Amino acid sequence: MQIQKSFDPVVRTIGTLYVVPTPIGNLEDITIRALNILKQVDLVAAEDTRNTRKILNHYEISQPLVSYHEHSGDKKEQKVVQELLAGKHVALVSDAGMPAVSDPGNPLIDTAINESIPVVVLPGATAGLCALVASGLDTSHFYFYGFLPRKNKDKKEALSWLGKLPDTIVLYESPYRIKDTLADLYTYCGNRQIAIGRELTKRFEEYIRGSLEEAMTWAETGTLKGEFCIVIEGNVGTEELLNNDTWWEGLSLVEHVQHYINQEELSSKAAIKQVAAERDLPKREVYQAYHVEN
Repeated sequence: MQIQKSFDPVVRTIGTLYVVPTPIGNLEDITIRALNILKQVDLVAAEDTRNTRKILNHYEISQPLVSYHEHSGDKKEQKVVQELLAGKHVALVSDAGMPAVSDPGNPLIDTAINESIPVVVLPGATAGLCALVASGLDTSHFYFYGFLPRKNKDKKEALSWLGKLPDTIVLYESPYRIKDTLADLYTYCGNRQIAIGRELTKRFEEYIRGSLEEAMTWAETGTLKGEFCIVIEGNVGTEELLNNDTWWEGLSLVEHVQHYINQEELSSKAAIKQVAAERDLPKREVYQAYHVEN
């Protein structure tokens, strides 16, 4: 077990890794504490040194920068760790928002912890929480997923699973995939309530609230520029579905089979077997209804 006393006055022989959130759009959203830490550290490890230099220049901070991003190898990571072990303090920043949350940083933080290097995280701007609170949807329980997989199969598997969660779901999406993602959400989640945040905290900040069906219509003519946060209503019928052995009573045999093909991504053979078991029917009867009579 490791116990970290972040502000222990005992003189340390090693440095501290500060995880510093940066503004997601509006430069005024950086905290006074974050600015003070950036001025005090010996080194700033940045996702993109060019972007971070703009922030530092804006606040007249001249600390040295080193590049650290998702493609940085072990050598770059070890170089930062060695600086920390030598007693230097390092600030870890990403281009925008909280490092390690859909941004680079987790491997470095994990390595620092394993080396018993203190890791101090500052609070700050996070796009997902802004979108969640502004959505008007339930905030008592939520599931942050971040970016969906790029491969179609992996994306559908993720959505099939997410669609069953009873909690509000928070996703990130690019302007190039937003239309396809809304269509996939409709397929796997149905016509739920949704809120889309675009260009959060920036001049062209925009929120689109309504049903998924309405959001899909908006996407045909709306402005699809900038980064998007999607907040979608949880599956409010999940508990009832899990506790109700005859949830399928209102479905025809064909609809019942199609449910498992679409939502569970079962083969037609496996779906027919599942439906036959649930309805206590011969498999040939379900097969006949799905393949012959349909």
